[in-house]
Amino acid sequence: MRIIRQFAVLAFAGGVLALSAALAQAQNFPGKMVRITSPFPAGLTPDVITRVVADKLGRAWGQQVVVEARPGANGLIAIGAFKKAAPDGHELLLLPNAQLTINPHLIKSIPYDPESDFVPVSLLYRTGFLVAVSATGPYRSMRDLIAAARANPERITYSTPFVGSGPHVGGALLAYLTGTKMVPVQFKEGSQMFTSIINGDVAFIVSTSGSAASLVKAGRIRYLAVAGPARLASDPDVPAIGEVGGPADFAVDTWGGIVAPRGTPPELARRIAADIAKAMAEADVRERYRAVGFEVKSSSPSEMGDLIRTELRRYGDMVKRIGITSE
Repeated sequence: MRIIRQFAVLAFAGGVLALSAALAQAQNFPGKMVRITSPFPAGLTPDVITRVVADKLGRAWGQQVVVEARPGANGLIAIGAFKKAAPDGHELLLLPNAQLTINPHLIKSIPYDPESDFVPVSLLYRTGFLVAVSATGPYRSMRDLIAAARANPERITYSTPFVGSGPHVGGALLAYLTGTKMVPVQFKEGSQMFTSIINGDVAFIVSTSGSAASLVKAGRIRYLAVAGPARLASDPDVPAIGEVGGPADFAVDTWGGIVAPRGTPPELARRIAADIAKAMAEADVRERYRAVGFEVKSSSPSEMGDLIRTELRRYGDMVKRIGITSE
């Protein structure tokens, strides 16, 4: 019994020391430059707002916070570089729901586990989508686009940045719900996705308002409908898809958040999440979000973890139902 008591005391002492070390690490963070790796091409809205928040964090922390765009390979380039990072909070990763909850059901032998390889920190945004086409193209309405897809199987194409992205899932879901066959076309750069629409090389894109707004204002792109059951506050004049002859149950949105490497102490994750929430609460940051049609959406690490688990189940069912593939 004496040996057991001694072991228990030592174990307790070890736990206290470990907790103290984790708390000290959180309090003293950051000790150097912080890098946020992003799977998005520079210039797309998630990349833009991440830089806005990163700037605020840098000012609050007194350390430079750099956002590094590493697009390509369905996010695997960014994830591969990040997985080697030390769990000390100085290397963070922006991941959308595509990589966290959709691609695990799409990509065979995916080289990461969304639940065990990352420590959730905080959500960063949530937003809806709209269906957009060339302002000078042949599709003047959703009815026109759907009719063309029905008359020309596998001839109507849509732009997407990577497998499992909102534009990819949106296009596939629209095809499923309308009983048509439409083909995704992947582009590495955000500008290429929209240039292909403007030039008429690709028929449409399921896009966020922030990514397409400048081209809409310039008269190069126009919206046919909101990809959801209700109009968006950012674009109140654009009808919901059910209002203009599209499938009323068509709904696509996206969210993204910050994760840390596996092994990052919970205290440190909570500290970073709290600082992100403070940055996102500032009036000028909220205005930047509003301007691009994004919802300000921070969270605690546990709330983000719960969302990942819930959406993994939801998208697992959706992928099977609509037959979406990584091809």
